Amino acid sequence: MNNPSPLSRTSYPRIAPLYRFQWEAAQNAYVLLFPEGMVQLNVAAGEILRRCDGKQSAEQIIADLRIAFQSDAIDDDVEAFLRSATSDGWVEWRDGATP
Repeated sequence: MNNPSPLSRTSYPRIAPLYRFQWEAAQNAYVLLFPEGMVQLNVAAGEILRRCDGKQSAEQIIADLRIAFQSDAIDDDVEAFLRSATSDGWVEWRDGATP
C-alpha cells in the first residue's frame, strides 16, 4: 500500500486494516472498533469515514459530502478531519495509479 502525502485530493483513503468501521445500533452512531476499544463517531466523522473505502478519491468524497450536507464550505473541515484520521492511524492512502 502506498501512503502518499495525506490529502492529495487525487489519492484514495481507506480505513486502515487494524480498524473496523460499522454502524452500532446501541450507540445510534457509526463507530470505529480496534483491539483496544472503540471510538464513537459524530455524524460528520461517520459520514466522512463511511466514504473512505479506497474506491473514491479525496476529491470525490469531498464532492459527495458537499451534496450530502448541502454546503460548499466543507472542504477545509473534511481535509482537517482526514489529516487527523491519518495521523491517528485510522486512515491510509494510495495514489490513483495503484490498482
